[in-house]
Amino acid sequence: MSMVKVLAENGHNVTVITTLKPVVNHPNITVIRIPLTPEEEKQLTQMITGMTNQESKNMIYTMYRIATQMTLVFDKMESVMIDQRVKDLYENQDNRFDLVFLGFFMNNYQLGLAQKLKAPVVIAASVPPSEIMNYLIGNPAELAYVPTFQIAVEKNQGMTFGQRLKNYIASLGSSVFVTYLENKNGKIYNSHFGNDPEMPSYEDLKKNVSLVFFASHGISEGPIRPNVPAAIEVGGIQIKDKPDPLPQNMEKFLNEAKHGAVLLSLGSNVKSSLLKPEIVQKIFSVLSKLKHNVIWKWEDLENTPGKSANILYSKWVPQDDILAHPNLKLFITHAGKGGITEAQYHGKPMLALPVFGDQPANAESMVKAGFGVSLELLTLEEEAFEESLLEVLKNPKYAQAVGTFSSLYRDRPLSARQNVLYWSEYVIRHRGAPHLQSPVVHMGVIAANNLDIYLLLAGILLISLLLLKVFIKFVCRKINAGKSQKIKKH
Repeated sequence: MSMVKVLAENGHNVTVITTLKPVVNHPNITVIRIPLTPEEEKQLTQMITGMTNQESKNMIYTMYRIATQMTLVFDKMESVMIDQRVKDLYENQDNRFDLVFLGFFMNNYQLGLAQKLKAPVVIAASVPPSEIMNYLIGNPAELAYVPTFQIAVEKNQGMTFGQRLKNYIASLGSSVFVTYLENKNGKIYNSHFGNDPEMPSYEDLKKNVSLVFFASHGISEGPIRPNVPAAIEVGGIQIKDKPDPLPQNMEKFLNEAKHGAVLLSLGSNVKSSLLKPEIVQKIFSVLSKLKHNVIWKWEDLENTPGKSANILYSKWVPQDDILAHPNLKLFITHAGKGGITEAQYHGKPMLALPVFGDQPANAESMVKAGFGVSLELLTLEEEAFEESLLEVLKNPKYAQAVGTFSSLYRDRPLSARQNVLYWSEYVIRHRGAPHLQSPVVHMGVIAANNLDIYLLLAGILLISLLLLKVFIKFVCRKINAGKSQKIKKH
């Protein structure tokens, strides 16, 4: 939605299809909302509760959980495609669209909508380049030195043998996961568009992606890696160039924080009511003892963890604007990519309490960078939480490290907003900009990986060895025959 707002602010009329209530609005944005039913809302809450109360493990396990536990999300995304309001967009011949943005969540079959609208397509990803998406634009993996997103490596450091082995295994796991998803996506695509002779096959459909906007900035965040021209990094796109004014009560609360302030937010998915009561009480016990003022994102204001003069509860928090406040000294976060990015941009140290998805890996990378510490939310102990909190607040090394990074992160030839605007309009001007595509996109697995060349070389080597064996046997027979004749003469 931050990318959409950039286009709207620069004169483009944007139609947004969503199941959620947008947090970004503009007169040039028209919203087609297909909301969750009450029953779907209930199922979604149950799903997130289940994921919240399971210990975070490796990313392969997380992928398995996504595939098996998020049926509701996948079903809802598919149902959007048959909603008449969506179908009207391409069935009404008077409609004309210059570009389609597709928010990525393992939903490649929705690329069919761009084909129906006869418009180029750009994918908006909330993650850095990864094997789950690289194949769409032919981005190289380079497993020897580019870690997958579940492996945290110190910046500018090569991977150890163990890390490279883990990276390779993780890559194989990702490939299996992608194969499973693509098979599923292909079936969904064929069920919706398979009877339309004007629509391409699913395999050809995937070759029409013009660009992917990744929520990353590899030069500062790492890892340093090769990217094809169709990979555009716009990390920090959601961060405002100038913070908006805070609500009056929050502004006053932060300004009066003589010892500084702390922000606690576990994102939009993990509602306060989903946390175990004993964990909540441990957090409250520690925060209520601080000299610092604390803003705590808490949805149920009638049932708060407790009352304390230094704690301000709020259903909603303008996270980016609060992190920009000079009195904010620490961000307690679930380690979502967006929150960590905002804290890094504003130079705020962190205490991570990851829950699921990419959060554990994000937290590990943050710790390795020296920007803070991380604890497991589900096994949180009061003493460890207090020690970690005071460590980050009192030890200046964390604030110094993230402050130095902030300067590097902001230093770009074009801002994230300028990048989104330029490249979106570039794709429109050049009708999909097919010249940006890597040839790998149009090659099969065998050709793209030179498997046929390796097979040929192996065949030549094998034939050469066989000929050498025959030659050696021939020479040996000649030698033995000569020896036999000499023996007979004597």
